[in-house]
Amino acid sequence: MEENDLPPASPLAALVDRQTDADLVRFITCGSVDDGKSTLIGRLLYDGGLLLTDEIEALGANTDGETPDFAALLDGLAAEREQGITIDVAYRFFATASRRFIVADTPGHEQYTRNMVTAASTADAAVILVDVRQGVLSQTRRHAMILALCGVRQLVLAVNKMDLVDFGESHFRRVAQDFERLAAQLAGARVTAIPVSARDGDNVVRVSSRMPWYDGPTLLSFLDRLDPTGTASAAPFRFPVQWVNRAGQDFRGYCGTICAGAIRVGETVTVLPGGQRSIVGDIIAPNGPVPSACAGQAVTLCLADQVDVGRGSVLVAGEAPSFIDQVTAHLVWMAEEPMVPGRSYLFRVATQEEIGRVTSLKFQVNVASGESLAARVLPLNGIGCVNLSFDRPMVVEPYGRCRDLGAFIVIDRTTNATVGAGMIDHGLWRAETVGWQPVSVDKQSRARQMGQVPRVLWFTGLSGSGKSTIANRVEARLQDLGCHTYLLDGDNVRHGLNRDLGFTVADRVENVRRLGEVARLMADAGLIVLVSAISPFRADRAMVREMMVPGEFLEIFVATPLAVCESRDPKGLYARARRGEIGNFTGVDSPYEEPENPDLRVDTDICPVDDAAALVLGVLGYGAVPRS
Repeated sequence: MEENDLPPASPLAALVDRQTDADLVRFITCGSVDDGKSTLIGRLLYDGGLLLTDEIEALGANTDGETPDFAALLDGLAAEREQGITIDVAYRFFATASRRFIVADTPGHEQYTRNMVTAASTADAAVILVDVRQGVLSQTRRHAMILALCGVRQLVLAVNKMDLVDFGESHFRRVAQDFERLAAQLAGARVTAIPVSARDGDNVVRVSSRMPWYDGPTLLSFLDRLDPTGTASAAPFRFPVQWVNRAGQDFRGYCGTICAGAIRVGETVTVLPGGQRSIVGDIIAPNGPVPSACAGQAVTLCLADQVDVGRGSVLVAGEAPSFIDQVTAHLVWMAEEPMVPGRSYLFRVATQEEIGRVTSLKFQVNVASGESLAARVLPLNGIGCVNLSFDRPMVVEPYGRCRDLGAFIVIDRTTNATVGAGMIDHGLWRAETVGWQPVSVDKQSRARQMGQVPRVLWFTGLSGSGKSTIANRVEARLQDLGCHTYLLDGDNVRHGLNRDLGFTVADRVENVRRLGEVARLMADAGLIVLVSAISPFRADRAMVREMMVPGEFLEIFVATPLAVCESRDPKGLYARARRGEIGNFTGVDSPYEEPENPDLRVDTDICPVDDAAALVLGVLGYGAVPRS
């Protein structure tokens, strides 16, 4: 396939292209386990006449042997059918006489909360199911809070299984009132409560005669009248560039989806970052050129001028979004390994990607009560308010103003797995107002004056491996050569700069980050910096490497077996750890991740200290150095 060729559009894509975006409503179903989400949507499709003949014929019987197994229409995974639960998000398209819908059936189990976040990020509305016998549960609160964070304001409370309480009004009112109290804590939430029996179809498509006390809409009639909450078309124009299309020598088009606002041929746009301005010459939709386009449409824009535009650029009109490197956001963590402030991740906003880190976890949200709790790390499915710092500025907006430029995902740089997702609350003022102060004397001039190349020698290994001994010997040799050096020993720094830190994972990450920042400043002063620190995690050592200019950081793995280190035990720490007097001790009850590709590996169980020092000096390019 040529670069500019596109695969043929599907029938669904053609249908979507023929209708306006305002006709399409995206909604999700969510709730706790066994509340009947899949059954409800299956019943809606069945009673609404929205199923194909072969789908109806393939329906098996439910456990009662009488009603069809509607959940099977959406539970597509074998594990889902076997366990009778929803695991992945199931998307289903259907259309009524008045509009089109895409429904996302989301899992109820807490461990699959990450899947629910994915679906909620694009939803206009949500149907929250509650078992009338169970009432509002912790998972109900969790989902309601995620919906609020994702900007979903129109909520349908479907109080299900009314047949199991004899369709009693008092049961319904109790659940509805409990949820209304919860919704009052969610800014802007609009709730419509509907009593239903998903299994029998009461108030799903047809009005139930068994609940004469209810005079509100059925679920389908409510959805048909739903006004999507999104006001993206009325917002300023935003167009993240996904791909540069060079179909020929004389053609250059910028492909992507308009995430906010509208644009016409002849209007002026600004390219961010950079700030160049140009006029829109052509707008090409899937079926050919059009005079205008609006939010939700995938188009190719051609500009009148040759400006610097690439993937990750954002074309804007009207009030410009922020171009900053620090923001406050709400973060939902999706990985088994907790989120630790200070650790380096890849952040993706629309088509932009940048390395960054959580600089502080301001608080974790208690989903049961809504209160803010102090926390050092964010666990799996935890929701927290954080400050983020990117290595370079990104084009962003608050999530409530623009979903695409206000939402982000967090990617583990080692595994490429998505480990978190979040919504930007606002930019931090210091990111926009504080810049770099130019100085006359720079690193190069300082290094020239000292007659050396600044380096950071990072000695990592278990306690007792010999890191400090080797680093100390190397510094002494460098001093003999007239080099300007400084040794940062991890133990010594913990008596001052890092006195407030313990030995939890979060504290260890912060300990390494501070050591790295000090080492970077010392290297900027022109020094050869030697750092001796256990620094047990690969990601944190990689974070420090990225602080330095390429080639400046050398990772030296002092590879001494645990048994040898423990037999040495110069400070008696292993013995205390084995007795349980010291917790989180590396090698005993806390892991050490060996470097995969160190710049130098020194096996001290077979290599004497002087020989190890000579190896380090050789990597630095100093060759044989007389011993002190």
